[in-house]
Amino acid sequence: MSDKNQLIEVQGTLITVLKINDADYISLTDMVKNFEDGLVLIEKWLRNKNTVEFLGIWEKINNPDFNSPEFGGIMLEAGLNRFTLSVKKWREKTNGIGLIAKTGRFGSGTYAHKDIAFEFGAWLSPEFKLYLIKEFQRLKDEESNSKRLEWDFQRTLSKVNYRIHTDAIKDTLIPSSLTKDQIGAIYANEADILNVALFGLTAKQWRDRHANQKSNIRDGATLEQLVVLSNLESINALLIRQGLSQPERLQKLNESAIHQMRSLLANPATKKLLQ
Repeated sequence: MSDKNQLIEVQGTLITVLKINDADYISLTDMVKNFEDGLVLIEKWLRNKNTVEFLGIWEKINNPDFNSPEFGGIMLEAGLNRFTLSVKKWREKTNGIGLIAKTGRFGSGTYAHKDIAFEFGAWLSPEFKLYLIKEFQRLKDEESNSKRLEWDFQRTLSKVNYRIHTDAIKDTLIPSSLTKDQIGAIYANEADILNVALFGLTAKQWRDRHANQKSNIRDGATLEQLVVLSNLESINALLIRQGLSQPERLQKLNESAIHQMRSLLANPATKKLLQ
């Protein structure tokens, strides 16, 4: 289970947002910092029969391993004066995933999936819930913009390397007697060497399979693929200048693409960089 901490500020309260297995969990402990009775409010909320019902419905929708029979027993007790419910008890009895209790120096406390945290926010205060959703959405927008900038940067890098690539083709593979159409055909043919080496398809094959899309094969590439693509363009330019034939270069480029993609996908540091 990998996690990543971020902070949002809601009505003067700093609240931790934890990324766990690609899902966002919000600290309920942080949410009650500036409310009277603080942590006691979480206990009161968990004892509420409506809360237990909501948790059960959420788990049934989102958790295929949810223990419904145990949940049924908890629902029978919910609302009684003697009824108590802790995060630990909920997780142990129902195999629930919506609530998490963390310990340690960083991010300790009670966390809830964002859907559940918003419900808790409404129970605390409708106004607080609205500000919580607003700040959480702002955080998601910033993440989206950041990823878009990284993707645009990789596309720009790919285009720069493509210029190096086409210059090598012009200097080495294109006789001066060829027509413009013939030159264009060579450029397209060389670009497809990279496409086949990395994606396993030519540009035309990709278009035939995605006839309803206006984008091209490279527009749909992941950040990892764009990184490898920019490297392949430089490698191919070098191989062209070394005089290797197309079949030889295609084999070497494919081997390099496989090696680079495996390295990128297996490297935790790379995953964090691309998140």
